[in-house]
Amino acid sequence: MNTAAQQPRENPRVPGAPARAEFIALIAALMGLNALAIDVMLPALPYMGEALSVVNENDRQLVLSFYMLGFGLTQIVFGPLSDRFGRRSPLLIGLVVYALAAFLAVFSPNFTTLLALRMAQGMGAAGTRVIAQSIVRDRYQGRAMAEVMSLVFMVFMVVPVIAPAIGQLLLLTGPWWTIFLFMSALSLLIGLWTFVRLPETLDPGNRRPLTLGAITDGFRIVFTNRLAMFYSLANMFIFGALMGFINSAQQIFVDIYALGPYFPVIFAMLGTMMAVSSYLNSRIVRRFGVRRVSHFALTVFIVFSGLWLLTSLSGPMSMWVFLGFFGVVSFMFGWTAANMNSLSMEPLGAVAGTASSVFGFTQTIGGALIGLVIGRAFNGTIMPLATGYFVAGLIAIGAVLVAEKGHLFGTSMPAPSASGS
Repeated sequence: MNTAAQQPRENPRVPGAPARAEFIALIAALMGLNALAIDVMLPALPYMGEALSVVNENDRQLVLSFYMLGFGLTQIVFGPLSDRFGRRSPLLIGLVVYALAAFLAVFSPNFTTLLALRMAQGMGAAGTRVIAQSIVRDRYQGRAMAEVMSLVFMVFMVVPVIAPAIGQLLLLTGPWWTIFLFMSALSLLIGLWTFVRLPETLDPGNRRPLTLGAITDGFRIVFTNRLAMFYSLANMFIFGALMGFINSAQQIFVDIYALGPYFPVIFAMLGTMMAVSSYLNSRIVRRFGVRRVSHFALTVFIVFSGLWLLTSLSGPMSMWVFLGFFGVVSFMFGWTAANMNSLSMEPLGAVAGTASSVFGFTQTIGGALIGLVIGRAFNGTIMPLATGYFVAGLIAIGAVLVAEKGHLFGTSMPAPSASGS
């Protein structure tokens, strides 16, 4: 059946808004600042730990975890702010905080100070995640939103491809703190692009008062929407598995597979695969539907994670076998993330900022904690990571079943609504 809810829809153009290609590039750049702050650090973790006297190697992962903690906690604030004051002002403030924290990290006298500044940097980046996704929802609905989000993720995935290589290059030309100077300068440039080219996208009629009652009502609308919340929880577990890999990637490729400074090459290959996956998703989602594609991808994710786990239990795994299993599940990640985000946001257009902040908060904090557990379980083998991926996949499909009342592989998008279901 070809219902209105199934048709791709674009909201009326915002006056002065950039064309679709530039819009996608700008949104991807804003979201990419978050990925950059994580992946560009990976080659520098050993040098940072040595310079700041970090004894336990696993403690180096806290540079990533504290950033994610600040990133997750503050998202719950940016949503209501952007629903009240619009998208532009809170977004630009977040970019300034991100740039300032990165610059001050250059002068960190100890590891504790660095962690505090990383948390502050994450707090600034929270605005890019929440508001960028809200801006997409302001302009697009239905399968068109899923397609645009897929293209955003495709461009966004270029960052994990090149970020470790950028970090390695910066380390060849200077000390570890040059990475923070690079992040600060880049965020200021993207902030200038945003200031000049991105107009306000929030319809004045959708602005919500910043009162306790209005905020509480907005959160109630989001939390009582079964479909939106459980798709968000499914995404949280898949994202948590990915964070587990990112936390332990340097140890896997350097300690287990002895790639040394060349591990960013493998990291780039995996990122390229996820970018290709996102692009293919943008092409097939209009034909097969958001649900069918995401449910199929999640099923394959679980099957191959299970095979990966069984293989890891039989003994040491060669790097190419590891990359074979991990490549498949990474490819499927590209078909789940954008689609599940779209399914979460579609029924909540009237409270898009609040919805994005709730989903960002739960996915980031929950994902960071799941990733921290998986990463710190690293024991010199692949088994903890394979276990984390398999368990996360099982829980994710359980959440999808709750969202869909036990049915999988449906075809339509949920009808736009602001009420719970």
